[in-house]
Amino acid sequence: MSHATAVQDRPTPPTGPAPKSGLSSRSLPRLAPVGFAAVSIALAVGLGLAAGWHSKVQWGMIAALFFLAISYVATTIVENKRQAKDRLATSIVWVCFLLAVIPLASLLWTTIVRGAERLDGYFLTHSMAGVLGSEASGGVYHALIGTLEQVGIATVLSAPLGLLTAVYLVEYGKGALARAVTFFVDVMTGIPSIVAGLFILSIMLIANLEPSGLMGALALTILMIPVVVRSTEEMLKLVPNELREASLALGIPKWRTILKVVLPTAIGGITTGVMLAIARIAGETAPIILLVFGSQLINANPFSGAQSSLPFYIYEQYKIGEAASYDRAWAAALVLIAFVMILNLVARGIARWKAPKTGR
Repeated sequence: MSHATAVQDRPTPPTGPAPKSGLSSRSLPRLAPVGFAAVSIALAVGLGLAAGWHSKVQWGMIAALFFLAISYVATTIVENKRQAKDRLATSIVWVCFLLAVIPLASLLWTTIVRGAERLDGYFLTHSMAGVLGSEASGGVYHALIGTLEQVGIATVLSAPLGLLTAVYLVEYGKGALARAVTFFVDVMTGIPSIVAGLFILSIMLIANLEPSGLMGALALTILMIPVVVRSTEEMLKLVPNELREASLALGIPKWRTILKVVLPTAIGGITTGVMLAIARIAGETAPIILLVFGSQLINANPFSGAQSSLPFYIYEQYKIGEAASYDRAWAAALVLIAFVMILNLVARGIARWKAPKTGR
């Protein structure tokens, strides 16, 4: 065969553009989503102004739709459809995250700005005794004492009960009794706070008891127990069975294994669950209205006489309807948020301190 014939038989390479493979080598810059967001916001603002929409919520929703569309189209053109679908899913996650965070951040910012105007040392160390609703004086001291005592009593009552119930369900519970306890715990988790208040109120009427901080704490205990049980139960289930088996293999009794191995291993999650339960009850108002009645005076005895609390104080000041009372309500709301945040920080510190030490 001659050299010319061999050259003619050799296949010629395609002259058109190379087909796009499934894994394209081209990719968008890392900051491309930031650019997409900027363009989307600009388009949404422009469209909103042109259409005469003054709601920033509408602008935000339109910007989110533009962001999803631009991200998908640009990724499809530059990369490929598979990467575009992946970026679209990621963008949806980010949009949902922002939709959830923005209201929370806005609420926190508004509370800080409005509450900081009235929050000072005088506000924290004085009560509302002899203060009219329209006056700018008065403080939250009596409500703060009531909240600390009522939440403290509820925690002292519910934490041991919830912890022991969870230990029973995980370590010992079998059969119909365990299933019944689990069912009632699930039911009590969603019980409205007003129902717990009415239950304690019925006991008060039968036993002819007077309103007091203790009665409110008992209602809060009912609300707190199922949260403690459920969170503690899940934490105990996460403890590896190998730890239990190793302890039992050494001849250690089961109760001591639970006390020295299981609980210390799960103490971080248990503490966090208790703090979540405290945060759940710290803002309850309905049981306090029914059982504690509220008071303008300082009452440090939770077992006798009416008391106030931070949620009831906020409700009370808002109901007055004066500018000064609104300021006090925002300041009390800021104190309540700070109270919950401090509890969470303390819980994290205790959990880190009591967490089992791991070697290398």
